[in-house]
Amino acid sequence: MTTPAHDAELVRTATGQLLSATVKLDPPEVTEPSQLPGWTRAHVLAHLARNADALVNVLAGEPMYASAEARDADIEEGARRSLDELVDDVRAGASRLESAFAALGDDDWNRTVTLRNGVTDLASSLPFRRWIEVELHHVDLGIGYTLQDLPGTFVDRELTNMAHRFHEHPDIPVALELRAEDGRTWRTGAKTEGPEGPLVVVGSSVALVGWLTGRTTGSGLSARGPLPMLPSL
Repeated sequence: MTTPAHDAELVRTATGQLLSATVKLDPPEVTEPSQLPGWTRAHVLAHLARNADALVNVLAGEPMYASAEARDADIEEGARRSLDELVDDVRAGASRLESAFAALGDDDWNRTVTLRNGVTDLASSLPFRRWIEVELHHVDLGIGYTLQDLPGTFVDRELTNMAHRFHEHPDIPVALELRAEDGRTWRTGAKTEGPEGPLVVVGSSVALVGWLTGRTTGSGLSARGPLPMLPSL
């Protein structure tokens, strides 16, 4: 059974793997482009550090970020730091968040919290949200950890999460049926189907997650027509 405390442990493990992987980098390589357009590896690491602090803010009942502009400015400032400074920053932020998670009791996990742009959720969702950040941005660093390396449990949960996120999304013009190679299906996209029914998109769970999260353009997937452009995350 999934619990927020268990998810928090998964976050700790994934963070440790990411931090250990940074030893593969020579210091100058942190300024090289990541796999996210417009961001260097330093930007990715700076974002991970500030995202941890932002979730601590959320748990304290404070705004996640002071503003969108402040969030972007903090990432830009952090991206100017050295590799060692960035790794220390990610580690320190992760430690603060881990302590914040550990301090929560059963009633605390059931509180409603406010995220960016007025989005609300239960506090119990935050460890999984952080796990998403750590796993996908580890891939984005481009240091040998790929979509294929994502834990199977994570892939399954993120696929369900993204299907829910895009369900009846106003910016997706077609109804979609996501069909994994093992036969599992998820419905997402527009509510109204065309005369031919939903657009069935078939592929591995990893390929589906890669497309839904914007990490691929749909490589490894098949459909009877072109895949729709998905909203940015």
